[in-house]
Amino acid sequence: MPVDLPSQLLWPLAAFIGLCLGSFLNVVITRLPVMLMREWRAEAREALELETETTPAFNMVTPRSLCPRCETPIAWHDNLPVLGWLKRRGRCAHCHTRISPQYPLVELAGALLTLAVTALFGPTLEGVFILAACLSLLAMAVIDLRTQLLPDMLTLPLLWAGLLYQLLCQPLQLPNAVIGAMAGYLSLWGFYWLFKAVTGKEGMGYGDFKLFAALGAWLGWIYLPLVLILAAGAGAIVGVVVQLAVPRLRGAPMPFGPWLAAAGWMALLLGKPLMATYLTLVM
Repeated sequence: MPVDLPSQLLWPLAAFIGLCLGSFLNVVITRLPVMLMREWRAEAREALELETETTPAFNMVTPRSLCPRCETPIAWHDNLPVLGWLKRRGRCAHCHTRISPQYPLVELAGALLTLAVTALFGPTLEGVFILAACLSLLAMAVIDLRTQLLPDMLTLPLLWAGLLYQLLCQPLQLPNAVIGAMAGYLSLWGFYWLFKAVTGKEGMGYGDFKLFAALGAWLGWIYLPLVLILAAGAGAIVGVVVQLAVPRLRGAPMPFGPWLAAAGWMALLLGKPLMATYLTLVM
């Protein structure tokens, strides 16, 4: 059921919630890969029967936010979404090291996605599900750009959440979602092995298969060709431009996850008009 809120309150509240969620996503984006690396290192040492390393606690809560260079704790007022970064002009208050613009950009993206979902779906259960999916895609896109990782800790919950969304919000679409999840995984899995057999190289990672499967669960199988065309087209165009503009990146592997995420946003938020345009062009 929708929640009735006056428009004067709804939009500022949506923007504020989006900024706060974007701030939390920055924590996930920067800490989750480190947590995974520590976990894999510990498993490797255990398998090799090496002595267990003693390391300080590191998770989503501990330690508190620090400057990556001087490790000075960041004051709460410097941690305010967007405003804290602008206040310090993108530098640490203590050592004046540059702080990545990723932080305000992700926070702003969180706010924009929240406003877009609110405008299209309103404060409803469906809107909450769609927003969670969009924010998860945002986190995965940035993690993949930074590390070329798409963690199972994010892709698999997104897949199961997509099936739950269909069950609760669109139960008649659940069979299409199940087929979409299977088709999404198997299509990229098949392409991966075909490409490897022909070229001897790996064209993408298993995280891409799982992310595409998750999008199939959220959208249904019928949207998968559209999502793949959008992702591959945008990725190819930007990849060519970047490699021509930056010679040192020529031949370097480029992550596919951000383009799948971007195509997923478009399909989740603008699915029906996009599908109508796509069908008009192909028929």
